[in-house]
Amino acid sequence: MEMASFGDNPFAALTIVVAPAILTNASSVLCLGTTNRLARVVDRTRVVSAELANAAPNTRNLDACQRKLQDLRVRWTLVLRALKLFYMSLGSFAAAALISLFGSVFTASGQHLSFNFIALLGLLAGTVGVVGLVIGCTIMMRETRLAIKNLEEETQGPR
Repeated sequence: MEMASFGDNPFAALTIVVAPAILTNASSVLCLGTTNRLARVVDRTRVVSAELANAAPNTRNLDACQRKLQDLRVRWTLVLRALKLFYMSLGSFAAAALISLFGSVFTASGQHLSFNFIALLGLLAGTVGVVGLVIGCTIMMRETRLAIKNLEEETQGPR
């Protein structure tokens, strides 16, 4: 089977780059949202730390603040892990887009062996990006559940 020439379809190279470009944009939005979540957790940690500093020793308030700080520590660890994965995905999709462009150049020049290697490399970069997004989103779902649980506990008052 003969590969279609890019001369037959001038939009073929652009088509190859579209999926990684859209996923790069999605990763960027997730990075921005996750960074905002991290800032909220940091803000909340500062508030609870101030409460802890003002709590009288051996009181319920002291125990509650320590428990809140432990929950916040878990949350910021999750958010940081997800943020790292989203940045990895962003880089992977950007790499996949660039690799796809190189592959289109090799195809246009008739170097099919190089094209197959580069296509495999692009597929690998894209796969790493998708896996990072899926795992990162799963982690953020877990962090959201913890945030809601913590909010419910705080609205119920001290135990």
